[in-house]
This record gives sequence, structure tokens and C-alpha cells, in this order.
Amino acid sequence: MEIIHISAECYPVAKVGGLADVVGALPKYQNKLGHIAKVVVPAYDTKFIRENAFEVVYDAWGNYGNHWFSFRVLKEKTNKLGFDLYLVHIPGLTDRPSVYGYQDDTERFIAFQIAALDWISQWEHRPDVLHFHDHHTGLGPFMTANCVKYQHLKETATVLTIHNAQYQGQFGWDKLYYIPAFDLWKSGLLEWEGDINPLASGIKCAWRVTTVSPSYLEEMRYNARGLESLFNYERGKCVGILNGIDTEVWNPATDPMLSKNFEIKTVEAGKLANKKLVCGVFGLDFNKPLFVFIGRLVDEKGADLLPDVFYDSLHYHRDKINILVLGSGDNDVEHRLNDIKNVHGANYNVYIGYNEQLSHQLYAGADFLLMPSRVEPCGLNQLYSLRYGTIPIVRRIGGLKDTITDVGDGGFGICFDQTSIYDITDGISRAVGLYGDKKKFKAIRKTIMKIDHSWDKAATEYIELYQILN
Repeated sequence: MEIIHISAECYPVAKVGGLADVVGALPKYQNKLGHIAKVVVPAYDTKFIRENAFEVVYDAWGNYGNHWFSFRVLKEKTNKLGFDLYLVHIPGLTDRPSVYGYQDDTERFIAFQIAALDWISQWEHRPDVLHFHDHHTGLGPFMTANCVKYQHLKETATVLTIHNAQYQGQFGWDKLYYIPAFDLWKSGLLEWEGDINPLASGIKCAWRVTTVSPSYLEEMRYNARGLESLFNYERGKCVGILNGIDTEVWNPATDPMLSKNFEIKTVEAGKLANKKLVCGVFGLDFNKPLFVFIGRLVDEKGADLLPDVFYDSLHYHRDKINILVLGSGDNDVEHRLNDIKNVHGANYNVYIGYNEQLSHQLYAGADFLLMPSRVEPCGLNQLYSLRYGTIPIVRRIGGLKDTITDVGDGGFGICFDQTSIYDITDGISRAVGLYGDKKKFKAIRKTIMKIDHSWDKAATEYIELYQILN
């Protein structure tokens, strides 16, 4: 079976969030199952693209409405990611350092989708599945089903995976002409609440829709940023498949980004070595429990509450805990997190920005990972932390609910029900108590490192889904 993943992100090519990790791992595991999985992403101006070798496999012109553009499809030569990687290079549109955040993002991703489908529709054969990811490629299912120029792909199965329904890519009807010619009677398939909504269109038009955890699928029926009724209507073709992690990349025994590698038998010495390194860099005492937050500093992640939570926890626990933050996002949150250093500098620090190596070191060196999310479709951070023997402190939502069970219920994490200052600080206090029970704490560490959250199971579930459609 030939599967083409079309996405805005793919680790290590270009990464903003969990979408990149999924697209960078799932195809590799599908290939291991004996199938042919390929990935198509825009050619950004990123370090990976600059430092690797590519060959041109297609060169053409495309257009969105009256706007014509030249584009090339480039193939990575060595198959170093475990799958065929193709980049769509559109001069002036894709070749920028950031993935998102430009005023013409609508035009950029429409052009990317058109170029990708123009290329694929020229193949002498049809792939078995076109697998689209999030709203950036959400118009793909509509275009393959309805646009005249893509009739060759009309019988190709389409799957849309929703990694985060909070972002939908809406734009006005004045840009309808960007979409290749189709029967205007079908315009309703593009519309939601008065706008053209790529995510809603993808849900309507894809043969199957998946979310990245079963609980997130259920939550979409009452919390989908305006798409609740659509999810309820289309419920029959939707399925929740829990993400996995790439256990080759995220393996404490072989991870080259760690100061000391470790496995279950050597977890205590290994984590202590990494903790000493991290604490040394950030001026913290490695003898105290280390709590970390890794992620985007946005309301969705509960980051707006973190400054108050950290002030309260550091004051209440006095000189008994360390807190370290790695992330970026809302400017006000960044400033408030930085200000905490002025009061609690001996027990607290923050790194504003993104640093892949540091994130690995934090998973390896921390004692607890904090995830007080308001929305968490799946969450990968808690899965990485389990793999590295770091106990998650999470809100029961989405994929966090599916993967973490509270110690009080016979599980291995600290869980709470609301994203509130009280619930989060109480979770930290419970973790301090757990850390004090050394025997139980060490036993949980070893238990969580044995949990299998590899992509093997999820990759098989996706293949079974594809097979139903073919």
C-alpha cells in the first residue's frame, strides 16, 4: 500500500509542535510494516534543508487564481529519515525561515497544496491513500474530490488527521478563486459559519477523519471551537488513534543529546548525572526535586497561570524545590516568568525559546514534568517523560487522560481535573510528598520506563483504517 502524508511540518525538517513529531515518525513505522509511506512538506529555509542533499524530481508552474508561481519538488537523496521525503519549493512563498506567522499564510499553504496535488496527479499511477494533516492541508480532500484538474485522484482514499482543532485556517470568500475550478454548487463543502474553513472542509470531504487520541475525539463533540455540531454529524467516519513516540529518537539508552545515557537498571545514576548538568547550567541545587515545564507559553497549555503557580509553590515550599521552564509564546507570560528570578533565583530559572537538545536533557534530568493544559489533543511530552523516567503532573484532558493514571488510583502520575492555580499547586505539593517517599518514587520511575508508547500499535491501526477504504 502506498501512503502519501501531506503536512506543514515534519521533524527534523521543520518543527513547531507535536504535528512535526507525528509526521516524522508515523511513516517510518508504516514502512517497517511493509508499506510505502512518503512525506510531502514545504521547502522552508531551515537548517535541515540547507545541510542535506536533494534532487529535483518535478519542475512546473502552478497557480492559485490569477497568481502564477514556479515550483519544484525535491527528493532527499539518502532516505535518512526512514521514508521518502519530498519538499515543495515555491520561491517567495515556502522558502522562509519560519513555518507560520506570515500575513500571507493562506496563500502559502493553498499554493503548497495545489503544487503537491499538481505533482501527484501527474503520476502514471494513483497512490492508495492521501493522508492530510491539520488545516494547513485541509482543502486537499475537497480538491481531490471536486476540482476538475484532479479527477485522476478522485478515487484515491483521503484521510484527515486533526492534531489540534483550535486552529482552523479560516479565510474570506474573496479568496474563493484561489481554489482550482470546481462546480460552484459544491461551495457549501468549504463553508463554516460564513467563512471558508479548511479544517471544516476537510472533515466534510475526507473519507475518514482521525484525532490523535480517543478522548480528544469525544471532547470535540462539545469543545471544538465552533465545530461541535459538525463533529457530531460526521461522528460515524471519525476515529481516535492515540499517537505514539519514535522510540529510536527518544531512547535514554542511546540519546546522543544526554550527558549520560541510562536504562531501567541504571536510571538512578543516569538521571542524577543529567540532573547535575542541568542544575549546574541554571544555578539550581540538584539535591532538590526538579519540576520542569516544556512547551509553548500559551493559554491552551495553561501557561498564563504558571507565574502565579510558581510564586505560590516556591513560597509555600520555601527552599525545598526547583522549577525550570523551557518555552516561548505570549510576551506577557514570558516577562512574568522572567521576573520570578528576581525573587526566587536560587530555586528557579527559565529559558525563553526553543532548544531541542535542552528539551532532551530536561526529560532526562527532571523529576517531574508539568502539563496543566486546557486543551491537549494527545500530548507527546508526557510520553517522552515516561520514557525518560520523569513523572508527569497533568490535567485529565484529551490524550493526557488516555495515557496517565494517578498514583492514588494505582497509577504512576499526578492528575488533577481543572486548569486552575489551586489544582496545579496542589499537584506540585502532592509530587513533593511523593518525592519524599524514596522507595515508592524510585519504583514508579522504573515502572513508567517500561510502558510501551511506541508507534508500532498506532501505525498498525492506521494501516487497518486505510485497508477499509481500499
